[in-house]
Amino acid sequence: MQCIDKRTEVMTVAMELLAENGFHRVPMSMIAARANVAVGTIYLYFAGKDELITELFKEVENKIATMVREGFPTEGPIRERFLYLTGKILRFLIDNPLSFRYIEQFMNSPYGISMRRDRFLDKTGRNDFFMALFEEAIADRVVKDIPVIALFSLTIAPLIFLVRDHILGFVTLDEALIRQTTEACWDAIKR
Repeated sequence: MQCIDKRTEVMTVAMELLAENGFHRVPMSMIAARANVAVGTIYLYFAGKDELITELFKEVENKIATMVREGFPTEGPIRERFLYLTGKILRFLIDNPLSFRYIEQFMNSPYGISMRRDRFLDKTGRNDFFMALFEEAIADRVVKDIPVIALFSLTIAPLIFLVRDHILGFVTLDEALIRQTTEACWDAIKR
């Protein structure tokens, strides 16, 4: 049990430090000191900093996927499934600002760029909610005839900026504004 607790503590501390300071400004020794473990202890759980960074992202991504799966309508109008998906993700990011900051760091780093390249070129074999929904929407001719990456950008980029502005206190994303925002994202991509 103690090993699991140390690994969890290392991951928690690493996420805090990496999200606040950036990947290049946080040596393993800083993580170890804050987690109150020896540097060598971290290497019992992770081969190196690259693996730690990637595992942290996978953990956040898995939390989002688990949350989205709960109640996700697998059938019905694509629009309603899109609104459900974007609304759930928006709420998760609002409720988890540290995870949001970490995701931003990751996605704008070589790690995230490489991951996105693999996913858009379908090298990962992952079943992504958005990709599956967009593929169905394209096949049903419900969305604009533009590349999937453009559909994804028109959907995600506005949400990211809104979450950032919410966290900074520039806007309050209540349920009404979440619904209006996700509907606006749908309007941007629908035919």
